[in-house]
Amino acid sequence: MALTKAKKNEVVANVSELLAESKLTVVAEYKGTTVKAIQSLRKDAKENGTKVSVIKNRLVIKAIESSGKYKDIDVSALKGQLLYAFNADDEVAPAQVLNNFAKTNPSIQFVGAITPEGNFMSADEVKALAVLPSRSELIAQVVATLQSPVNDTMNALSGNLHALLDGIEAKIA
Repeated sequence: MALTKAKKNEVVANVSELLAESKLTVVAEYKGTTVKAIQSLRKDAKENGTKVSVIKNRLVIKAIESSGKYKDIDVSALKGQLLYAFNADDEVAPAQVLNNFAKTNPSIQFVGAITPEGNFMSADEVKALAVLPSRSELIAQVVATLQSPVNDTMNALSGNLHALLDGIEAKIA
């Protein structure tokens, strides 16, 4: 059933809002993917705050062109059966969700991504981004790296103190 003009305008406004809020919008082709698989993808994506939507490309292009920030994006890649993954909290999450899903459903192929700065990333750049650790994992790695010298120093000092105490006990006995 065709969408009315009012409904189309509502979808364009919704897409414009999602683009504005999203830290990264990943675009992927889903040709050959079953409806059940897409529903599973949506459920998995929702767990980490990613919203996956199948939207007519024409409406997405209209939302991009109506935005001042995104109007210079090259929309020539937005062709075919595409789905869009939005996430307002994490830059890497949409790419990771689609990449993990694509491991079991190879019909999902990255097309690119729209950054908050108004740039269009290539599919290869999105694939590279998808294999990065999540933001919380990166923060944990930095904290562990910063803590390492302190832990090493404490271990060395406690080891020397134990050796010193053992030496004193040996002299006393």
